[in-house]
Amino acid sequence: MGSMSIWHWVIVAVIVMLLFGRGKVSDLMGDVAKGIKAFKKGMAEDETPPAAQAAPPPAEPVRTIPHAAETSPGTAIPASHLPSGERKPV
Repeated sequence: MGSMSIWHWVIVAVIVMLLFGRGKVSDLMGDVAKGIKAFKKGMAEDETPPAAQAAPPPAEPVRTIPHAAETSPGTAIPASHLPSGERKPV
């Protein structure tokens, strides 16, 4: 009972043909084939050699503000970066 025999599949196919008709099933299969062809074409276009693709522009380096523990002894830290109530002489 757990496995599907050939007769199960024949009955399912007959029911599908009766519900949808021959024309709709063939149209559906044609649409599936077009989708597969478009997918393969897209995959083939993605496999172009890297030298043929345009190089991305160089990225600007990220600028960061040094952490209070990383500053050297004469470096001023903006007051907005200090905890409230704590001021460092400049």
